[in-house]
Amino acid sequence: MKKYLIINMTMVAFLLSSCSKSFLNRQPTNAYSISSLFTDSSDVIAALNGCYNGWNNPFSDSGPSWADALNVQYMDCVSDNAYSQFPWEGFQAHGNGFSTANDGNEESLWNFVTIQKCNWFLENVVKAPIDESLMLRTEGEARFIRVYQYFVMSQLYGDVPLDTIALTTTQANEVTRTPKAEVTKWMLSELAEIAPNLPVTYPASDFGRITQGAALALKARIELYNGDWADCVKDCQAVENLGVYQLFPSYSDLFRIQNENNSGVILDIQYKENDQPNGGLGVMPSSSYGGWSSIDPTQSLVDSYDMLNGKPIADPTSGYDPTHPFNNRDPRLAATIVYPGELYPYANNAPNYYDPIDASSPDYYSGNNNSKTGYLVKKFTSHLSDFDNMWNTGLNMILIRYAEVLLNYAEAQNELVGPDPSVYAAMNQVRERAGMPDVIPGLSQDAMRQAIRHERRVEFAMEGLRWYDIQRWKIGPQVMPGPVYGTRLGTVNPSTGEATFTGNNVLVETRVFDPNKNYLWPIPQTEIDINKNLKQNPGY
Repeated sequence: MKKYLIINMTMVAFLLSSCSKSFLNRQPTNAYSISSLFTDSSDVIAALNGCYNGWNNPFSDSGPSWADALNVQYMDCVSDNAYSQFPWEGFQAHGNGFSTANDGNEESLWNFVTIQKCNWFLENVVKAPIDESLMLRTEGEARFIRVYQYFVMSQLYGDVPLDTIALTTTQANEVTRTPKAEVTKWMLSELAEIAPNLPVTYPASDFGRITQGAALALKARIELYNGDWADCVKDCQAVENLGVYQLFPSYSDLFRIQNENNSGVILDIQYKENDQPNGGLGVMPSSSYGGWSSIDPTQSLVDSYDMLNGKPIADPTSGYDPTHPFNNRDPRLAATIVYPGELYPYANNAPNYYDPIDASSPDYYSGNNNSKTGYLVKKFTSHLSDFDNMWNTGLNMILIRYAEVLLNYAEAQNELVGPDPSVYAAMNQVRERAGMPDVIPGLSQDAMRQAIRHERRVEFAMEGLRWYDIQRWKIGPQVMPGPVYGTRLGTVNPSTGEATFTGNNVLVETRVFDPNKNYLWPIPQTEIDINKNLKQNPGY
């Protein structure tokens, strides 16, 4: 489906459609006439819900969404964390360095649909006879959604057209790209203005709406990504001072449906089974579990998890045993990845030792819809018995959580003043929750920098953040090119799960990376064909 800059904003039926498990599904689903819109507070909320609708519906008539579960999951395939085995799903070429402007657009996040819906809402809500607090709050929600869309696009494409009014088709087809620095300045200004007008919390019936914490946390993320250390520290502290967020006690259970909307979640995408389902879980399991194995964790990611004693596996004193490579590792490895021999209760709630390394196994790595690395994503799918149908679930997808705020603070504060006690405290909160030892005391600033970078990778694996870290740290040439490997081959005892590795690591693909090109995605050629004022990114 082609993605155009403009959306016909007279599609009011779509704009006002319901879409989520809490507040969104309580609004009317019938179309409104323009003359009846914005006559009271209920109309305003219904119209605002249309802006939220664009968030989590990648299969709508207006084109794929920009903040849906699939985009979060697949984004790790653009990094060294995972491999996407099906080219038609659109992310493989971004990961291996061979993407072009003429690729299919299914992976394109160059999407102005939601931006134009928010612009339309903001231009019309001022007509509504509602009290000032509700006006400021609803404007703040729409402005946040618009900023988040611009954040994603500016990270992936660099310069993007900055449009804050509802455009006509002619105007949309004549826009030019705005420098990223200018877009960033605008985003930070928007978030600073709206944060005080947003509630700190909502009642349960309105979970999923934008909060003050979400605005401050996104602002801190943008500041971190742009090296604005002092303001990032300030905004992370502001999130903490709200007094409503804390780490959820269990790392693995954090991602289960019965624990969603917990105190560790700052921003998520709300889904509702049947009405507006999260249909993305099925892309992760292997064929014998009814899945596609579309997102395959790499050996590089597996190797990045330290031993339980805090030492990396390359350290000869760590106790790492290559014949039993998954023993005594950081608990986040088992919470995030299904590895050979792991007891994995998928099919009909029955225990099953996962075996991708034995040619006789139905999940053998080379089979159809089986993981080409031999590893599966476990995060989000650790208990599929939570769902009647893994293709139709109500599992929310987390976009920002409190652990990120802690690690954002640690990184910014370390860059600002070095590894002071507050940096250690933030890091150790995250590590202790995971079951790992505290950071070694007395680290230099650079050693702490490397520790923070490692912590971010293992804490947020498969949550769509790794590529942005590679991009901003400019480590692409070190981590992206070259061979991508999966597990070693061998056998798995079907009765005990004992894995015996006798072969070499599977070679999945060989990647290239050009730092003058691959830190940005190409603008889809279809967009440039429509609007000749758009200029392509270098190298494409």
